[in-house]
Amino acid sequence: MATPDFPLWASNFGSQLQRLRSTSGDALHQFELLFDGYIPRFLLAQEDKGSHSRDRCWNLRLVFWTFLWQVAQSGASCREAIRQAQGLCRLQGRRIPPDTTSPYCQGRGKIPLERLEEIHDGLCREAKSAISQKDLWCGHHVEVVDGSSCTLPDTPENQAVYPQPSVQKEGCGFPIVGFLALFNLATGLLTAWVTGTWAQAELVLLQELWVHLRAGDVLLADRGFSSWGSLAQCQLRGVHAVFRVRGKLRGSFRYGQRLSADQRLVEWTKPQTPSKSIPAEEWARLPKTLAVRLVRCQIHSKGYRTRRVTVVTTLLDPVKYPPSAIAELYLRRWNAELSLRDLKTTLQMEHLSCTRPDYVERELRMHFLIHNLVRRTMLQAARVHGVSLYRISFAGALAGCRRYGEVLLQARSKQLRKELITELLRVLADDQVPRRPGRREPRAVKRRPKPYPRLTKHRSVYVEIPHKSSYHSRKSPRIS
Repeated sequence: MATPDFPLWASNFGSQLQRLRSTSGDALHQFELLFDGYIPRFLLAQEDKGSHSRDRCWNLRLVFWTFLWQVAQSGASCREAIRQAQGLCRLQGRRIPPDTTSPYCQGRGKIPLERLEEIHDGLCREAKSAISQKDLWCGHHVEVVDGSSCTLPDTPENQAVYPQPSVQKEGCGFPIVGFLALFNLATGLLTAWVTGTWAQAELVLLQELWVHLRAGDVLLADRGFSSWGSLAQCQLRGVHAVFRVRGKLRGSFRYGQRLSADQRLVEWTKPQTPSKSIPAEEWARLPKTLAVRLVRCQIHSKGYRTRRVTVVTTLLDPVKYPPSAIAELYLRRWNAELSLRDLKTTLQMEHLSCTRPDYVERELRMHFLIHNLVRRTMLQAARVHGVSLYRISFAGALAGCRRYGEVLLQARSKQLRKELITELLRVLADDQVPRRPGRREPRAVKRRPKPYPRLTKHRSVYVEIPHKSSYHSRKSPRIS
């Protein structure tokens, strides 16, 4: 585009006009109407150059919202997502995407990662700004760290980056991607994460998450992170640590300065052997000794005997941070476990569907994004109606967002849409998880799986013999 009268604007005018065209107009998806306040529309504008620079049927906006809808449906196929997008486009008089899944899958794999990161960071900043002082724990932001993993389709590309466990035979396992995540305790949002292989320890992955913690934050974790190195790294960065003690010797109350019957101020010495999970140059910067406080927490559950849990913390003031506050904080760590359950079970992230590692990264990000968007809606409902955020059901909130999103697209006025969103917040606030004191949740499966044998060799050479509702395997015939 040539503009001789404005030579300084000539280079940017064309791209800005293209961006304006791609972001103007009515919403093209029900989730866009529901989450428009959390995701600015300009972040999904056409690229100036690259994969999404052309205005195709599967443009960036349509691919993003269709992909997000597909993840929110908990197991919906690409074919179902395409049919839903075709129906919306036909209803709105837009160009109808093709029937084949290939263009849509290619569009998903070319979503710019920097755009997804901008959307994630903006959502976390906006949610953090909505936190009031009463939502903080003793005036601190609390980040809970925990890890998990999910399996991938068994393709050579996925096996090369995320190999299956070495004890499994070839063709009998699945690639495994592990991830370590930070959850903000006040908002419930997943604020940061890092991925790795099944063989990488969580303490190794933790080294990449330090940049997301600020001085004055509290890092809450289970005993898997309770090591001298991680505590010293927290102190080095001005981050307060609250970990459960690992090992009887570390949790012994026979040493140190006695503060009360359940508190001890002890000094841990730097190990002579450097930690393999901490870089050598940072290990050299850590102090020789470390002052920590041991707190014995009493956990009372109706109908059960009292349990004692020993927690180590770098918060040394016993008056500002009494044992009761430390115990209450550590009990809230279970909310991170529930968030992982919501991701892996409710959103069915336990087994991803993408066959390439770069596509897997985008699928993971979309799962985390829909989790955060639903959590942000729950946070708004909790603020408006004065209920506890963790009493609102995530599964109920996800179902409410899906169904009310469909109705929003049919509303003919902004006022009606506003009333529908207000009604959605009321419904979410009323759909609270019942209090169940003393309820046991054992990690056991009640439903019995089908009595099929294990796949102990590659499927190309495996032979099964059905025999009276029982299944037996025999050695495959030798191929000469």
